[in-house]
This record gives sequence, C-alpha cells and structure tokens, in this order.
Amino acid sequence: MGAIRRCPDHGPFAGEACPACGEGGDPLLEGGHRKRLSKFMSGALRHFPKDAGLSLDERGWTGYDDLVRTVVGKYDWAEPEHVEAVIVTDPKGRFERADGRVRAAYGHSVEVDLGEAETPVPDELYHGTAPENVTSIREEGLKPMGRQHVHLSGTVEEALEVGRRHSPDPTVLVVDAAGMEGDGHRIVRRATGIYTTDRVPPEYLSVHE
Repeated sequence: MGAIRRCPDHGPFAGEACPACGEGGDPLLEGGHRKRLSKFMSGALRHFPKDAGLSLDERGWTGYDDLVRTVVGKYDWAEPEHVEAVIVTDPKGRFERADGRVRAAYGHSVEVDLGEAETPVPDELYHGTAPENVTSIREEGLKPMGRQHVHLSGTVEEALEVGRRHSPDPTVLVVDAAGMEGDGHRIVRRATGIYTTDRVPPEYLSVHE
C-alpha cells in the first residue's frame, strides 16, 4: 500500500500526483503506517468494535469522532487527518462516511444490516480461490465462512488479486449473477468491484478458462 500525499487545494490522494490538478502535494502518511491504520480501522469496524472501544448501531455505523479518538489513542504517531486520508483514498471503498458517522462498507463478521443498494449487478461476477478448494466449492457452493456474506468481484483481475491471498496460482470461479437474481437470490454492490450475497449455490458456478 503506497504513501498518501496531500494537495493543498484538493486534499489527500494516493500516488505521485493529485488526480485533480497534477501537483505533487506534500507527504502526509507513509505506506507502512497507511497499511497499519487501514487494517486496524477495517478490523475495528468489521470484526472487533467492542475490543476497540467502539459501539456500532444496527446498520454498522459509529461516530466518526469516536473512530478518530480510538485511532489516535492506539498509535502515538497517528493524527486525525490520517484517518480521513485512509478513508478517502481506500482503493476498494472499504469505508463509508456520512453525517458525522463512519462504517465499513462490507466484510463484517459482527451482526449488522447494511441495508439495500440500488446499483445494477453485472450478469457475471467472479470469485478467486485456491485450486484445492474448487472441488468442494463446486459441490457445496460458496458460503460466508465466518463473515456475514460471500464476497464476489466485478472482474477476473480483481478476483485473481483476492485469490492470491490464498494461493500464488489461484483459480477464478465464474458466478452466474443474472441467473441467481432471476431465481430470487439477492446480490448487492457494496464498493468498487465488491459485491455480496448470502451464498452462491453450486449450480451458478463454473470455472473460468
């Protein structure tokens, strides 16, 4: 995960130049610290809010200022603007912020109801996994496995990136999303390239060639 810089006119950005004006900006958060904050914030909002001293409502929201206090209290090098920078530059859209609140956009293991999203779903979605998992998945389908939902990718490339967390040479499964929705299975877009569903029965799965 690369460093974050700050443009005086357009705020935080990732990369060498501000995407709005092309200026180089000033250093704000180096890559290692960005990764640590991102992992902690994701974990606190998805998996261990109580351990982090946060309280989530039924939709997964908590006070933005509460998250800032938690982060600054945990890391003596962290500043409030670092929290905002991590949120607005996250490449996967892991966080949502509105009306003085913040939440993880997807990936929860704690019980929350994220509500409906009205974004259309592509006809095909993808899931990256280790090759040794393919036989059981083809027999049993995709299950949440400790999370609330199954996570699907919008492109083969994104599925490969996810699959590489589990294997250097992952297999990509194709999900017949149109067929699932036609049969009454709900699929929701949660962030850039991320879709969730309760499970994917095996009849909607095939191996990408």
